[in-house]
Amino acid sequence: MKRKSILLIGMMLSISIASMAQKFALIDMEYILKNIPAYEMTNEQLSQMSKRWQGEVEALQQEAQNMYKSYQSELVFLSAEMRAKREEEVVKKEQEAQELKRKYFGAEGELYQKRTSLMKPIHDEIYEAVKEIAEEKGYQVVLDRPSAMSIIFASPKIDISNEVLIKLGYSK
Repeated sequence: MKRKSILLIGMMLSISIASMAQKFALIDMEYILKNIPAYEMTNEQLSQMSKRWQGEVEALQQEAQNMYKSYQSELVFLSAEMRAKREEEVVKKEQEAQELKRKYFGAEGELYQKRTSLMKPIHDEIYEAVKEIAEEKGYQVVLDRPSAMSIIFASPKIDISNEVLIKLGYSK
């Protein structure tokens, strides 16, 4: 009798410990994004926009550089008043180029804002798919493999990236 009660207590203890175990899953966000055509098209669109804007900035910088070279070559023929005026024009053009660069590529620039507005719906869709899978399968935590630097090894069995793609309608 004593033996049965100890065995029963042991089984109940192991069941309660097992029920407290948390389920984890991993995703590879880079892999998921590379397999979503809308993401690739958005990246291409942003890349072309960035190149166009970079061209505008470089043209303005080249104009300022040409103005400075012209100023230097004519320096000996200019009066003090004309020198100051030309120097001011060159500085103004350089500032214009810097301002345009900041407008397009700054921390809160147009490229950042455009990227955010175009990528947010894609990221939200992925988040919702991950959330649904986690709720269906009982995962308490879902980590992104590339951003989880402290993970040394994780079994491929807990990677649900392909499930996310299937949930989104991109079968793998």
